[in-house]
Amino acid sequence: MKLLLLGKGAVGLAITQYLLTEYPDDLALVVTTDRDAIFRAAQEAGVPARVYESDKSLLANIPSGLDLGVLAWWPKILKKPLIDVPKNGFVNTHPSLLPYNRGKHYNFWAIVERNPFGVSLHRVNSGIDTGEVIAQKEIDYDWTDSGETLYEKAQEKMVALFRQTYPALRTGVFESRPQVSGEGSFHAASELDAASCIELDSEYTARSLLDRLRARTFEGHPGCWFEDGGTRYEISVRIRKVENE
Repeated sequence: MKLLLLGKGAVGLAITQYLLTEYPDDLALVVTTDRDAIFRAAQEAGVPARVYESDKSLLANIPSGLDLGVLAWWPKILKKPLIDVPKNGFVNTHPSLLPYNRGKHYNFWAIVERNPFGVSLHRVNSGIDTGEVIAQKEIDYDWTDSGETLYEKAQEKMVALFRQTYPALRTGVFESRPQVSGEGSFHAASELDAASCIELDSEYTARSLLDRLRARTFEGHPGCWFEDGGTRYEISVRIRKVENE
Protein backbone atom coordinates (compact mmCIF):
# COMPACT_ATOMS: atom_id res chain seq x y z
CA MET A 1 0.00 0.00 0.00
CA LYS A 2 1.37 3.39 -1.03
CA LEU A 3 -0.62 6.33 0.30
CA LEU A 4 -0.42 10.02 -0.56
CA LEU A 5 -1.79 12.17 2.28
CA LEU A 6 -2.63 15.85 1.86
CA GLY A 7 -3.50 17.28 5.26
CA LYS A 8 -4.15 20.48 7.18
CA GLY A 9 -5.41 21.58 10.57
CA ALA A 10 -6.48 19.55 13.57
CA VAL A 11 -8.21 16.87 11.51
CA GLY A 12 -5.23 16.52 9.20
CA LEU A 13 -2.90 16.20 12.19
CA ALA A 14 -5.10 13.62 13.95
CA ILE A 15 -5.34 11.50 10.81
CA THR A 16 -1.59 11.80 10.21
CA GLN A 17 -0.85 10.71 13.77
CA TYR A 18 -3.25 7.77 13.42
CA LEU A 19 -1.57 6.60 10.23
CA LEU A 20 1.93 7.07 11.65
CA THR A 21 0.95 4.97 14.66
CA GLU A 22 -1.10 2.23 13.02
CA TYR A 23 0.05 2.10 9.38
CA PRO A 24 3.38 3.95 9.09
CA ASP A 25 4.56 1.87 6.13
CA ASP A 26 1.54 2.95 4.07
CA LEU A 27 2.64 6.58 3.90
CA ALA A 28 4.60 7.29 0.74
CA LEU A 29 4.33 11.08 1.00
CA VAL A 30 2.69 13.65 3.27
CA VAL A 31 1.86 17.06 1.78
CA THR A 32 1.02 20.13 3.87
CA THR A 33 0.37 23.82 3.25
CA ASP A 34 3.34 24.90 5.37
CA ARG A 35 5.92 23.49 7.79
CA ASP A 36 3.31 22.82 10.43
CA ALA A 37 2.78 20.10 13.04
CA ILE A 38 1.75 17.62 10.33
CA PHE A 39 4.93 18.27 8.39
CA ARG A 40 7.08 17.88 11.51
CA ALA A 41 5.32 14.69 12.64
CA ALA A 42 5.96 13.07 9.25
CA GLN A 43 9.60 14.12 9.18
CA GLU A 44 10.21 12.90 12.73
CA ALA A 45 8.78 9.52 11.74
CA GLY A 46 11.02 9.32 8.68
CA VAL A 47 8.14 9.79 6.22
CA PRO A 48 8.78 12.05 3.21
CA ALA A 49 6.99 15.41 3.55
CA ARG A 50 6.54 18.33 1.18
CA VAL A 51 4.99 21.77 1.38
CA TYR A 52 2.43 22.25 -1.41
CA GLU A 53 3.38 24.85 -4.01
CA SER A 54 1.24 23.91 -7.00
CA ASP A 55 -0.28 20.88 -8.68
CA LYS A 56 2.47 21.06 -11.30
CA SER A 57 5.21 20.98 -8.67
CA LEU A 58 3.53 18.13 -6.79
CA LEU A 59 3.11 16.07 -9.95
CA ALA A 60 6.80 16.49 -10.72
CA ASN A 61 7.81 15.14 -7.31
CA ILE A 62 5.13 12.58 -6.58
CA PRO A 63 6.14 8.96 -5.87
CA SER A 64 5.31 6.39 -8.53
CA GLY A 65 2.94 3.50 -7.98
CA LEU A 66 0.57 5.27 -5.60
CA ASP A 67 -2.47 3.23 -4.58
CA LEU A 68 -4.59 5.88 -2.86
CA GLY A 69 -4.74 9.55 -2.05
CA VAL A 70 -6.43 11.04 1.02
CA LEU A 71 -7.47 14.66 1.52
CA ALA A 72 -7.53 15.24 5.27
CA TRP A 73 -9.20 18.64 5.74
CA TRP A 74 -7.34 19.78 2.60
CA PRO A 75 -8.35 23.37 1.69
CA LYS A 76 -7.53 23.27 -2.03
CA ILE A 77 -9.63 21.90 -4.89
CA LEU A 78 -7.94 18.96 -6.59
CA LYS A 79 -7.87 18.96 -10.39
CA LYS A 80 -6.91 16.60 -13.15
CA PRO A 81 -4.39 15.15 -13.92
CA LEU A 82 -3.50 14.94 -10.21
CA ILE A 83 -6.86 13.32 -9.37
CA ASP A 84 -6.04 10.39 -11.65
CA VAL A 85 -2.55 9.62 -10.27
CA PRO A 86 -3.36 7.09 -7.49
CA LYS A 87 -4.65 3.73 -8.75
CA ASN A 88 -7.74 3.89 -6.52
CA GLY A 89 -8.19 7.64 -6.75
CA PHE A 90 -8.53 10.14 -3.93
CA VAL A 91 -10.80 10.05 -0.89
CA ASN A 92 -11.91 13.34 0.68
CA THR A 93 -12.95 14.09 4.26
CA HIS A 94 -15.97 16.39 4.01
CA PRO A 95 -17.73 17.83 7.07
CA SER A 96 -21.32 17.49 5.95
CA LEU A 97 -23.86 14.76 5.34
CA LEU A 98 -23.58 14.70 1.56
CA PRO A 99 -25.30 15.68 -0.65
CA TYR A 100 -26.29 18.37 1.86
CA ASN A 101 -23.99 21.37 2.30
CA ARG A 102 -21.48 20.75 -0.43
CA GLY A 103 -18.97 23.56 -0.77
CA LYS A 104 -18.15 26.06 1.96
CA HIS A 105 -19.43 26.98 5.44
CA TYR A 106 -21.27 23.71 6.02
CA ASN A 107 -21.78 24.51 9.73
CA PHE A 108 -23.58 27.78 8.96
CA TRP A 109 -25.85 26.44 6.24
CA ALA A 110 -26.81 23.28 8.08
CA ILE A 111 -28.41 25.39 10.81
CA VAL A 112 -29.87 28.10 8.56
CA GLU A 113 -31.44 25.59 6.15
CA ARG A 114 -32.18 23.04 8.89
CA ASN A 115 -30.46 20.31 6.93
CA PRO A 116 -29.34 16.95 8.26
CA PHE A 117 -25.77 17.26 9.48
CA GLY A 118 -22.82 14.89 9.65
CA VAL A 119 -19.52 13.93 8.07
CA SER A 120 -18.70 12.02 4.89
CA LEU A 121 -15.88 10.23 3.16
CA HIS A 122 -16.28 10.41 -0.60
CA ARG A 123 -14.39 9.75 -3.79
CA VAL A 124 -12.90 12.83 -5.45
CA ASN A 125 -14.00 13.71 -8.96
CA SER A 126 -13.84 16.89 -11.03
CA GLY A 127 -16.82 18.42 -9.21
CA ILE A 128 -16.90 20.06 -5.77
CA ASP A 129 -17.88 17.45 -3.16
CA THR A 130 -19.89 15.53 -5.77
CA GLY A 131 -18.03 12.22 -5.76
CA GLU A 132 -19.49 8.89 -4.68
CA VAL A 133 -20.01 8.48 -0.94
CA ILE A 134 -17.96 5.79 0.80
CA ALA A 135 -19.02 6.27 4.42
CA GLN A 136 -21.04 8.72 6.51
CA LYS A 137 -21.90 9.48 10.10
CA GLU A 138 -24.90 11.63 11.02
CA ILE A 139 -24.53 14.14 13.85
CA ASP A 140 -27.50 15.26 15.91
CA TYR A 141 -27.84 18.94 16.81
CA ASP A 142 -30.37 21.10 18.62
CA TRP A 143 -31.13 24.67 19.67
CA THR A 144 -28.05 24.88 21.88
CA ASP A 145 -25.74 24.31 18.93
CA SER A 146 -23.99 27.07 17.00
CA GLY A 147 -21.69 27.30 14.02
CA GLU A 148 -18.83 26.75 16.45
CA THR A 149 -20.22 23.61 18.10
CA LEU A 150 -21.05 22.04 14.73
CA TYR A 151 -17.51 22.74 13.58
CA GLU A 152 -16.12 21.02 16.69
CA LYS A 153 -18.47 18.06 16.39
CA ALA A 154 -17.57 17.60 12.74
CA GLN A 155 -13.85 17.52 13.51
CA GLU A 156 -14.27 14.84 16.17
CA LYS A 157 -16.61 12.64 14.10
CA MET A 158 -14.53 13.03 10.93
CA VAL A 159 -11.44 11.59 12.58
CA ALA A 160 -13.49 8.76 14.10
CA LEU A 161 -15.09 7.94 10.73
CA PHE A 162 -11.71 7.87 9.01
CA ARG A 163 -10.24 5.55 11.63
CA GLN A 164 -13.23 3.25 11.23
CA THR A 165 -13.07 3.22 7.44
CA TYR A 166 -9.35 3.24 6.64
CA PRO A 167 -8.73 -0.50 7.16
CA ALA A 168 -11.12 -1.13 4.25
CA LEU A 169 -9.75 1.76 2.18
CA ARG A 170 -6.21 0.44 2.31
CA THR A 171 -7.28 -2.89 0.78
CA GLY A 172 -8.40 -1.10 -2.37
CA VAL A 173 -11.70 -2.96 -2.21
CA PHE A 174 -14.39 -0.66 -0.85
CA GLU A 175 -17.90 0.21 -1.92
CA SER A 176 -19.24 3.65 -2.78
CA ARG A 177 -22.58 4.97 -3.92
CA PRO A 178 -23.49 7.92 -6.14
CA GLN A 179 -25.00 11.00 -4.56
CA VAL A 180 -28.63 11.44 -5.55
CA SER A 181 -28.79 13.85 -8.45
CA GLY A 182 -30.79 17.01 -7.73
CA GLU A 183 -30.82 16.52 -3.96
CA GLY A 184 -28.86 18.34 -1.28
CA SER A 185 -27.35 21.81 -1.47
CA PHE A 186 -24.23 23.75 -2.44
CA HIS A 187 -22.92 27.08 -1.22
CA ALA A 188 -19.93 29.16 -2.27
CA ALA A 189 -17.74 31.07 0.18
CA SER A 190 -18.95 34.35 -1.30
CA GLU A 191 -22.51 33.74 -0.06
CA LEU A 192 -21.73 33.90 3.66
CA ASP A 193 -21.51 37.65 4.28
CA ALA A 194 -24.78 38.53 2.56
CA ALA A 195 -26.55 35.63 4.29
CA SER A 196 -25.31 36.99 7.64
CA CYS A 197 -26.90 40.41 7.13
CA ILE A 198 -29.87 41.27 9.37
CA GLU A 199 -32.12 43.89 7.75
CA LEU A 200 -33.54 45.96 10.61
CA ASP A 201 -36.78 46.79 8.83
CA SER A 202 -37.41 43.32 7.40
CA GLU A 203 -39.67 40.70 8.93
CA TYR A 204 -38.33 37.35 10.13
CA THR A 205 -39.87 34.53 12.06
CA ALA A 206 -38.24 34.18 15.47
CA ARG A 207 -37.09 30.71 14.44
CA SER A 208 -35.29 31.82 11.29
CA LEU A 209 -33.68 34.83 13.00
CA LEU A 210 -32.37 32.76 15.91
CA ASP A 211 -31.09 30.12 13.49
CA ARG A 212 -29.16 32.72 11.52
CA LEU A 213 -27.68 34.30 14.63
CA ARG A 214 -26.53 31.04 16.21
CA ALA A 215 -25.27 29.69 12.90
CA ARG A 216 -22.83 32.60 12.69
CA THR A 217 -21.85 32.44 16.38
CA PHE A 218 -18.23 31.30 16.53
CA GLU A 219 -15.69 32.68 19.00
CA GLY A 220 -12.98 34.64 17.22
CA HIS A 221 -14.97 34.90 13.97
CA PRO A 222 -17.39 37.56 12.69
CA GLY A 223 -21.03 37.18 13.67
CA CYS A 224 -24.20 38.26 11.92
CA TRP A 225 -24.28 41.97 11.21
CA PHE A 226 -26.57 44.92 10.66
CA GLU A 227 -26.13 48.59 9.80
CA ASP A 228 -27.76 51.59 11.45
CA GLY A 229 -26.93 55.25 10.89
CA GLY A 230 -23.99 54.32 8.69
CA THR A 231 -22.40 52.14 11.39
CA ARG A 232 -22.02 48.39 11.10
CA TYR A 233 -22.66 46.23 14.17
CA GLU A 234 -22.10 42.53 14.81
CA ILE A 235 -24.30 40.24 16.87
CA SER A 236 -24.00 36.70 18.19
CA VAL A 237 -26.24 34.64 20.44
CA ARG A 238 -25.92 31.84 22.97
CA ILE A 239 -28.82 29.52 23.68
CA ARG A 240 -28.88 27.51 26.89
CA LYS A 241 -31.17 24.59 27.60
CA VAL A 242 -33.14 25.03 30.83
CA GLU A 243 -33.57 21.75 32.65
CA ASN A 244 -36.91 21.07 34.31
CA GLU A 245 -36.64 21.06 38.07
